[in-house]
Amino acid sequence: MARRPQSKDLVLMFDRPQEPIFMPKGDDGNIAFDIPTELLGNRINTDMGIVDRLGASQADEHISVGSIAIPDLSIPQLLSRDQNFSLFIPLHRRAAARLIEIFMGMRNIEDLISMCAACRERVNPYLFNYALSVAILHRPDTRNLQIPPLFESFPDKFVDGAIFGKARQETEIFQSGSRQPLEIPMDYTASDLDIEHRLAYFREDLGINLHHWHWHLVYPFSGPRNLVDKNRRGELFYYMHQQIMARYNFERLCNKLGRVIRFLNWRDPIPEGYFPKLDSLVASRVWPPRHANALLRCNREVDQLRVDIQDCERWRDRMFEAIHLGSIVLPDGKRQNLTEEGGIDILGNIMEASILSPNQNLYGDLHNLIHVLIGLCHDPDARNLETFSTIGDPATAMRDPIFYRLHAFVDDVFQEHKATLPPYETNRLNYNGITVRGVDVVSQGVPRNEFKTFWKKDDVDLSRGIDFTPRGNVFARFTHLQHTEFTYRIQVENNTNSDKIGTVRIFLAPKFDERGVNMVFRDQRLLFIELDKFTTTLKPKTNTIERKSTDSSVTIPFERTFRDLQSNRPSGGTQLEAFNFCGCGWPHHMLIPKGTPEGFSCQLFVMISNYDDDKINQSTEGACADAASYCGIRDKLYPDKRSMGYPFDRVPRSGVNTLQDFLTPNMFVQNVTIRFSGQTFDVQGADITNALT
Repeated sequence: MARRPQSKDLVLMFDRPQEPIFMPKGDDGNIAFDIPTELLGNRINTDMGIVDRLGASQADEHISVGSIAIPDLSIPQLLSRDQNFSLFIPLHRRAAARLIEIFMGMRNIEDLISMCAACRERVNPYLFNYALSVAILHRPDTRNLQIPPLFESFPDKFVDGAIFGKARQETEIFQSGSRQPLEIPMDYTASDLDIEHRLAYFREDLGINLHHWHWHLVYPFSGPRNLVDKNRRGELFYYMHQQIMARYNFERLCNKLGRVIRFLNWRDPIPEGYFPKLDSLVASRVWPPRHANALLRCNREVDQLRVDIQDCERWRDRMFEAIHLGSIVLPDGKRQNLTEEGGIDILGNIMEASILSPNQNLYGDLHNLIHVLIGLCHDPDARNLETFSTIGDPATAMRDPIFYRLHAFVDDVFQEHKATLPPYETNRLNYNGITVRGVDVVSQGVPRNEFKTFWKKDDVDLSRGIDFTPRGNVFARFTHLQHTEFTYRIQVENNTNSDKIGTVRIFLAPKFDERGVNMVFRDQRLLFIELDKFTTTLKPKTNTIERKSTDSSVTIPFERTFRDLQSNRPSGGTQLEAFNFCGCGWPHHMLIPKGTPEGFSCQLFVMISNYDDDKINQSTEGACADAASYCGIRDKLYPDKRSMGYPFDRVPRSGVNTLQDFLTPNMFVQNVTIRFSGQTFDVQGADITNALT
């Protein structure tokens, strides 16, 4: 007997995205949607018994889906079902916005499931996944649902394309319990003849690419305005990408490479090539490569795209003009000042070119269309019927070395604005009466003030994304960077006679530049990566603050990045609320850069600022706030009144040439090292701490 649909049934819509909706869903294939004939479309003739033949009648549990009037889907259906989908392409953004509006407009869960069943059969699978994910994150009746990680639905965006032939063979021959994990080699996209391949472990990391994708789910480009218009959204676009650039440059220095060279002249050939080695299971095409020395141009009628470099150059120049005039031009001809507090938010919205951009006619769509120009330069007029390359999709863009050169330019625009703001004088940095006396990093079995990194192997389940194969788990085993967990131990003196509340801000930066010379502060400040931020109460006199690395305000745990939605799911209460985390955050296994075997010299910076100047009066209880530094807090204000990146977001005050010159009594710098062991640990039960020591 069929039952009425519930909100948790929506998650089954993500299962095996190319299979028809009526085919059994769930890990064991024991749940079936009973779909009215009119929602299935013309492809399926239920009178021929196709539904029964493909197994729906054998399911243990049935979900009754009601009839619903199908709205005008002409805009979403501009994308064919076998086409790739990109948020950077204006036509695709319009299709996504329309589908999100449809899903958000459903009155209740029953109607939403009926509409999803109809749309799943009619629109592009990538588009469907994105629009439904955004709707689930933002609808009040689905906010506690856990969206499956994108790699579960579309593993082809994340792992070596050669794995899928092996996966099909494994599932055909072996039963679910006896299948062996399929090893993904670390060096499957290039050899060490390509110097940029040294950073493949960072660029191609599953968690990093999932973070970038999920951030764009939480902060969609388009759709109903209340979904897009989030507190300080433009500033967060700036800061999240600035931190990506700081982390990438940090990793480059660890690998004896120079910092990224900005992508400034868009008329010159691009020296870097990239060959992603990814298959597209939906589009049935491999993701196209970009050969070295490609030139940018794009005129593709099939995508309604004509992008001229001259347009991009005009938009860039208008942004720089606005920065140096201190104001932008609004559509009515009036000017809006780029203030000290809000200017970066306006510029972020202009650069990202979401629907919040205050004057897109004048300032254009620069960031997105440069992504498109690069992503289509291998087939600019579509004569070879090729789709865009990996940089054209937020889920895969960070794999390509040119992503970082492009975002070095993007960050340079923001830094141009930051350079016009007054530097922080000591009165805006100091916390009277508070002195940080010492900072140490301690970790079991590791020398004091040393971070230890190594390789770790883990498994991910691909079964929900591989269609038309026998049910059951099929695992891929991948190797990623990892570090031993550690604790910050901070000694603080409160020289007042009362308790004080402070915000502890922890950053890490390289000590030396590419030449092995001590960094000047104006360069080093752009390489500080945020490790943590939290509040603490300081009693009078001496205080010792201890904070575990696993509590970082930047990261989400490994288990949440690669979570299994069915196994070990809490049944309810506060445990379920913790499990139902929104999923946005830097992967914890990438918190600490790789370092070097001999030990990479860094400087750990700790500052305690005055909470009275930082606080936002709001309750964050029950909200997904674990990775608030990069992702904000769902349905809340950004939890820090200061500028994002404070105190390193502005040029230094007069007389500051080194980090030591910058310090005030409420700051402390500790020299630390990151030592990479070179060891690799398997999935199961190795005592990593003892092995490393």
